[in-house]
Amino acid sequence: MKYLFLIPLLCMLSCKATQKKPYYLQINSYEDIVTGNFDAIKNIFQQKDDTLYVINFWATWCKPCIEELPFFEELYSAYFGKPIKILLVSLDFPNQIESKLFPFIEKHQLKSAVIHLNDPDADSWINQVEPTWEGSIPATLIYRKTERKFYEKSFETYEELETIIHSFL
Repeated sequence: MKYLFLIPLLCMLSCKATQKKPYYLQINSYEDIVTGNFDAIKNIFQQKDDTLYVINFWATWCKPCIEELPFFEELYSAYFGKPIKILLVSLDFPNQIESKLFPFIEKHQLKSAVIHLNDPDADSWINQVEPTWEGSIPATLIYRKTERKFYEKSFETYEELETIIHSFL
């Protein structure tokens, strides 16, 4: 009985440990999906290594987002093993993670890393991603070191997206 207080403490510590997973994991299970507020993921927008980062903001309820997702998955396959990271930042509602986001990932067999951004205070983080961003999705940030390009639009073809990628290589 005197050790009963340890159970909640151990549960809290184990939950915190799972939140420290690297953001670039390939999705092998739903446990690999990082969920957090912007402060928890803001380091992905500040990398200074030689890797090219392609960060797409999307949601399962956004038709243009869904239409362009196959282009990002094709990029993932085409550049697998190269210094390019494709990150899909889901803006799905927190109460729809299990009912919409997880089934969508499974149905479409997404291989790119998925991050669920659970931060309703968009005014506090949108400018940190891109000062010109008005907040609409889909939106994509592509950067390497200090060179950055931001697209607040959907890509119509894979070739359009790949042309931009080639401009960084």
